[in-house]
Amino acid sequence: MTFLARMIAPVILMAASGAAIAKAPAPATGEDCGSYVKHDPGGDYTNPTDREGLTVVEQYHFTPEVERLVRGASGSLGADIGYTLDHFPNHHRALAAMSKLALRDKNHKPYGAHYSIDCYFDRALRFRPDDARVHALFGGYLLGLGQSDAALEQLKEAVRLEPGNATTHYNLGLLYFKRKDYELARASAHKAYGLGFPLPGLKNQLSAAGQWRDGD
Repeated sequence: MTFLARMIAPVILMAASGAAIAKAPAPATGEDCGSYVKHDPGGDYTNPTDREGLTVVEQYHFTPEVERLVRGASGSLGADIGYTLDHFPNHHRALAAMSKLALRDKNHKPYGAHYSIDCYFDRALRFRPDDARVHALFGGYLLGLGQSDAALEQLKEAVRLEPGNATTHYNLGLLYFKRKDYELARASAHKAYGLGFPLPGLKNQLSAAGQWRDGD
């Protein structure tokens, strides 16, 4: 399974309260990303009360075929995913889908979308800067662009906000390994496996590089 695919596995958010929050990088395009205006239905994707309105949005706009980037439901893929993010700016699965669409089409502003993918992440992180999952997804997107320094900052923030997420520790370890920072890669691997992460890929890569040690 690819790095970005592992990024979008379901997680439980455990945001730290009262801690310093890293700001999202400003969109590279310099465009105006606009302010979030609450719609009905709409709101915080992680809030159970707000999520009561998800059914309507997902039934008509963020369908399984839209999420898989097969075809749009009411218009283009960019329009349907963008509509979902207009209502729920930190909708994790929609952010993941828009990221994949932007990377697939090599277009930072997919056809039909109101904003660029950079703006969608900017809006999500202004709306909920303590949403660890958004930071993790943004890190995956930035890594897909080859921006490893910026990706690292987002993944580190995701781990800080949600230290019990095995998947994020694993992905951070993969990025450290890619940067040949084996000590930190090994430390992240031990945290991930200690939290029950099932895939041996990172351990295997460290072992092949002669950098794996048990219990350190």
